[in-house]
Amino acid sequence: MAGLLFGTGGTPHSARTGSTVDGIERIAELGLGCMEIEFVQGVKMGEGAARLVAEVASRKGVKLSAHAPYFINLNAHDLEKVRASQDRILQTARIASVCGAESIVFHPAFYLDDPPEEAYERVKQHLVEVLNQLKRENNPVCIRLEVTGKDSQFGTLEEVLRLSTELEGVAPCIDFAHWHARTGKFNSYSEFAAILLQVRERLGGAALDNMHIHVSGISYGKKGEVNHLNLAQSDLRYTELLSALKDYEVKGMVICESPNLEEDALLLQTTYCRF
Repeated sequence: MAGLLFGTGGTPHSARTGSTVDGIERIAELGLGCMEIEFVQGVKMGEGAARLVAEVASRKGVKLSAHAPYFINLNAHDLEKVRASQDRILQTARIASVCGAESIVFHPAFYLDDPPEEAYERVKQHLVEVLNQLKRENNPVCIRLEVTGKDSQFGTLEEVLRLSTELEGVAPCIDFAHWHARTGKFNSYSEFAAILLQVRERLGGAALDNMHIHVSGISYGKKGEVNHLNLAQSDLRYTELLSALKDYEVKGMVICESPNLEEDALLLQTTYCRF
């Protein structure tokens, strides 16, 4: 993947309609390079529509990823809820593959007051089952676990990196805003650089050549993330983050999840290109 691409989490607000195809066309018009298809309320796209998405994205030179539904908890104590969660991941991976997306992103689980190590083992076991099914289907989509923003959510930086080292086909989605909200720290050049160094040390240099990153402004309290904000209204030091990404020659996709979507995506891209 050449360089660092910037884009939006979902169809840009200024697109002709809210459709994925119109979103991809608007991304290209704006001069952005990627888009994350949001299946957060459920996978509501058929194969025919997905094939059209793939064709338009390929023609416009827009890279795609997909975000699986929010209703996923691989640490659920009710096995039916686990199976439903696994099914949502598989549905996302299947349609994302038809769309030409290289990876899917999701929030893996909630702790439900379980000890973190216990939750970790349960999540890992249920992820292995998903990965085995994708292998049987010859589905090459990469599973990316998102660094989450709340104390109640499974998905610390360490948990995500550890699963990425232990399971083939799993990689991190580093949400810098989430990690800042969750820790109250990680908001300076040296701290951003420390995360990138950790990724490189744990997963090898190839991981920095194909990163998946989420960025937005963020509001947070004692328990972590409250809601996303536009960058201008937040304390996220995004210029220092972009400087670190440039210095460490990070490649891949930067997905902007600010409420204003394309405005901040363009701000990130313009700022990055100044370095």
